[in-house]
Amino acid sequence: MRYLTMALALLCFTLALSQEKKKSKTGRISFEASIPSFEEVKGTNDKVYCVLNTKTGDFTSVALINEFNFKLPLMKTHFNESYMESHRYPRATFKGKIDGFNWNIVGSELKPFKLKGKLEIHGKTKEINTIALLRKLENTLEISSEFEVNTDDFDVSIPLIVRSKIAKIVFIKTLFLVTN
Repeated sequence: MRYLTMALALLCFTLALSQEKKKSKTGRISFEASIPSFEEVKGTNDKVYCVLNTKTGDFTSVALINEFNFKLPLMKTHFNESYMESHRYPRATFKGKIDGFNWNIVGSELKPFKLKGKLEIHGKTKEINTIALLRKLENTLEISSEFEVNTDDFDVSIPLIVRSKIAKIVFIKTLFLVTN
């Protein structure tokens, strides 16, 4: 009987903890590094994973580099082999916190929250401070953000031959849908 009570208590504790962390595979990260008058340099990854701790506001996302897609297949090859070296650095991660997050104060209108954390790309880590816009859509929490990064901060080298065609400052947009 004592073992059954302990097992039930452990199960309840595990269920309570799992309800604090919401996981989602419904995320999108897109970036643009285009220069006017040249070919569009834009990639999108729709297979992004995230975890949100609803008690603390801790937020983590992971994107596999080789899942970014481009208008031209050759761009994906160059992106993975020449720039991002996805065989050596297969993922990009963000670990941070949504300051002041409270599931109950987010409504159907976009609400801004400060998002702070560390972005790791290409083996380098950089502090990111931006605004995350949150809103509820039925039982789903939408989390979106936009920010810029400099390729130099992550030691992403752009070959001299195309350097004038690719921006050093990359504009990034994220969108995550977390189900309650």
